[in-house]
Amino acid sequence: MKTMIITDSNCDLDERYLKEANIEVIPFHFILSGKEYTDDFGKSISYKDFYDRLRKGDMATTAQIAPNTYEEIFTRYVQKGFSIIYIGFSSALSESLNHSILAKDAVLRNVPDADITIIDSKSASVGQGLLVAGAAERLKSGKSKQEVIAWVEDTKLRVNHWFTVDSLDHLKRGGRLSASSAAIGSILNVKPILIVDDDGRLVPEKKVVGRHHSIRELFNQLKDRGVDLSKQTIYISHGDCLDDANRLKDMIGQNLQVKNINISNLGPVIGAHTGPGLLCIAFIAEKRRSEALRRS
Repeated sequence: MKTMIITDSNCDLDERYLKEANIEVIPFHFILSGKEYTDDFGKSISYKDFYDRLRKGDMATTAQIAPNTYEEIFTRYVQKGFSIIYIGFSSALSESLNHSILAKDAVLRNVPDADITIIDSKSASVGQGLLVAGAAERLKSGKSKQEVIAWVEDTKLRVNHWFTVDSLDHLKRGGRLSASSAAIGSILNVKPILIVDDDGRLVPEKKVVGRHHSIRELFNQLKDRGVDLSKQTIYISHGDCLDDANRLKDMIGQNLQVKNINISNLGPVIGAHTGPGLLCIAFIAEKRRSEALRRS
């Protein structure tokens, strides 16, 4: 049976790559100043226009993927004779993963022998994308569905995400930072460093002063924590700060031996909560740095 890998638009992989790799992408939706948009690789509204509007004070909210959307897409591929691997956005950040499980159950009621596997990536942005791309590469190389699933499950809590943001405003709006902390941080030019923990949550890890030092911190985490870097593609996503993404890429290329470096846009669904200027690096390490580890 042929296997189809399906994911959602929060994987932040390049559209051309996704088409070439034959990966189905289910789009999230978002609302910007009262108008609903599809997260469709910048077609409905360009990434730059989206982030420029956030800079001007426009507000964006996001919507989950509905169960019936999943059900329609799962059914389409099941009817074509495909087995399905769905690798979804972290369940700690959205109810959409749970909606995909409801959709799977609905499909199985109509097609009891449908072969659908749902994987909670416990990841976001290019961390999720890393898993999707790795799964697609292994499937293309001849690995079985079960081998691909095993790799994703064994790898997902080794995917490190390290983020920094240029402004504290959106973290304050989202309740991840108090108004007083945001005000003091802005005055002192503090740049928070955030991670995705073992539960798939976005949590603060540390603070540094200045954008240059925050970018250097992302590089240091890759240098100190990454494993088998010469065999890894390193993923970088950015919220309309391509120069900073290229600066990080150059830092890596000049100092470390890695297989490849992939830069892509941070989509508007995550960007709505983090604001413009977010810079993220994703790579494989021995393990994640989680809150439980920090408390131990």
